[in-house]
Amino acid sequence: QVQLVESGGGLAQPGGSLRLSCAASGFISDYYTVGWFRQAPGKEREAVSCLNSVDDTTFYADSVKGRSAISRDSAENTIFLQINDLKPEDSGAYFCAAFQTLSRLTAPIQAGRCKSDEYDTWGQGTQVTVSS
Repeated sequence: QVQLVESGGGLAQPGGSLRLSCAASGFISDYYTVGWFRQAPGKEREAVSCLNSVDDTTFYADSVKGRSAISRDSAENTIFLQINDLKPEDSGAYFCAAFQTLSRLTAPIQAGRCKSDEYDTWGQGTQVTVSS
């Protein structure tokens, strides 16, 4: 059973940077997709960024494109999300989500779509507040 534990959230100032971590365990397949999603109060959950274990296919939401980077440490099974030039609208609960598959073809496709309803395992979330 896949388990995900997020960390790294907190209070940050506008223009600052934040690095979120997602420690993953329990993968039984080499092929999986991991994504970061966020939800602000009163708003729907939205995709921030996704990657996969097969190739370099990634997804970035327009709202963070150019100022964020998703990466993974395969040895540590940890996925990172770096967001720079933080804005108040980056505030929200950030969730790490994963989906593993036996198909080598599926993971890159899912990463490119980065749709929350395609992920079946979720972490508990970490809160990010961007405020001066």
